[in-house]
Amino acid sequence: MRHHIAGRTLSRPTGHRVAMYRNLVTDLLRYGKIVTTEAKAKEIQGMADKMITLGKGGTLHNRRQAIAFITDSKVVEKVFNEIAPKYAQRPGGYSRITKLGPRLGDNASMARLELVE
Repeated sequence: MRHHIAGRTLSRPTGHRVAMYRNLVTDLLRYGKIVTTEAKAKEIQGMADKMITLGKGGTLHNRRQAIAFITDSKVVEKVFNEIAPKYAQRPGGYSRITKLGPRLGDNASMARLELVE
């Protein structure tokens, strides 16, 4: 029974899954949008929003927490200097998921995860 077990495992071991989440969040913050499967997009949306919220805080502790999760220090600088000030008046919901339809190879449902304007 899976009582009180949150999150998707995506058929991957924990280390691989966490590394994949970190890479996807880093790419989303670097490029502003990514195309991935719907399950992965739903899983990392909250993580990306949390990184932007850390950027809005702007303290040294928040920066260190972001550096611990985001794999590229230039992306951390971008979050704190460019992305977070853009969302200063927004109380949350910094990203949106748009469903794209099935992938041709394996019929997986695809989605675009992008930062809102």
